[in-house]
Amino acid sequence: MTGPERDQWIRRNRYYHKCLVNLLKFSIPEGSRILEIGCGTGYLLDQLKPSRGVGIDLSSNFIQHAQAQYPQHEFRVMDAENLSLDETFDFILISDTVGEFRDVQRVFEQVQNACTPQTRLVVTYLNFFWLPLLNLAEKLGLKMPQRRQNWLDISDIANLLDVAGFDLIRTGKKLLLPVYVPVLSWFFNRYVANLPLFNYFGFVTYMVARSTRGLPGADEQTVSVVVPARNEKGNIEEIVRRTPDMGRHTELIFVEGNSTDDTWQEIERVVKKYEGIRDIKCVQQSGKGKGDAVRKGFGLATCDILMILDADMTVPPEDLPKFFNAIASGKGEYINGTRLVYPMEDQAMRTLNLLGNKFFSIAFSWLLSQRLKDTLCGTKVMTRENYRKLAANRYYFGDFDPFGDFDLIFGAAKLNLKFVEIPIRYRARTYGETNISRFKHGWLLLKMTAFAMGKIKFI
Repeated sequence: MTGPERDQWIRRNRYYHKCLVNLLKFSIPEGSRILEIGCGTGYLLDQLKPSRGVGIDLSSNFIQHAQAQYPQHEFRVMDAENLSLDETFDFILISDTVGEFRDVQRVFEQVQNACTPQTRLVVTYLNFFWLPLLNLAEKLGLKMPQRRQNWLDISDIANLLDVAGFDLIRTGKKLLLPVYVPVLSWFFNRYVANLPLFNYFGFVTYMVARSTRGLPGADEQTVSVVVPARNEKGNIEEIVRRTPDMGRHTELIFVEGNSTDDTWQEIERVVKKYEGIRDIKCVQQSGKGKGDAVRKGFGLATCDILMILDADMTVPPEDLPKFFNAIASGKGEYINGTRLVYPMEDQAMRTLNLLGNKFFSIAFSWLLSQRLKDTLCGTKVMTRENYRKLAANRYYFGDFDPFGDFDLIFGAAKLNLKFVEIPIRYRARTYGETNISRFKHGWLLLKMTAFAMGKIKFI
């Protein structure tokens, strides 16, 4: 097949290719450095609008055509099983070609040479449930001819990724109608295809993975612990005294939020008392809400790893090294505490709050295609580098979350970060009262969940 013939097939099936581009754009933002393996005539690579685009393919015919069509990108004749590139990329894309490789494991191993710990490998391939219809369409001249594909399902590819040193982040299926039918295609592909059971029949399977090689050692990393504090005077010194040192250096950042007690005065007293002993910063909020406090604290942070510790100490500061070890070892990139594993102290969480948390756990695990048992635990950890990326992409969801929890969760999901949960023993507060209103804030959380469905799932 020639390059022009392949482009003609893409035009004939433009609805499918447009849907595939939209799916990939959610995970691969414009302006990224992208390597596409099995790039064909370069159509998909160009549609993703990379700042640096490199495509490789075995067909010299396709590569010549691609370079003529898209001279702003670089195309090379190269075997993916013997990858020879002297650069790394933000994203490596293998779309609809993984089934054609002679040795899939070797390709994944070779891809490691173009990866950093921040690189994301994105794989798409056709659901073999559709194979009889695809064969029929090919015989009828409705589908582009292809060589016989390897029979690989999600578990096969996940196993090969693991063997090659990749960590699978999320996977899913999209598209129930890969051809355009007015109204029906929009309804079925946007909504029905994302529902349990129906999702099994999705035409396209996608996977996102990360390399686990080259992670920095725990001893090299530094930690900023941000403590939003509103009406928490009685807990300030205890937090300073009980927060462990982690990594090479640990700083504490108190963000005081319009307290009606003497929390700010207590913070100032404690800062002076521990001067030269602990690295402590403090600032007062100009805005309102925990989300605003967290952003202000993260903006002041100077260390590699960012942590949130609620000033009520319902999550004890002594548990923070568990979170540090999980992120410093590379086990995860967004570390979330979960209060719903161990038994809680009496009065630690009211029954309605507990039921609400369980509901949001189910909803979010489905929404994010990653397991998330407790969405509202205040202790969350990520690197400062990833937070900067999250903040830069905040426009996608907008400034809609006064709590800050969903802002971080949705942002981390958009960045394809690996979620890991750390079980903690949730304790009743010993000072002050909760700042959460069950019904008012619960309704707001429901609205934010519905909003996120349209931004993450129903796309």
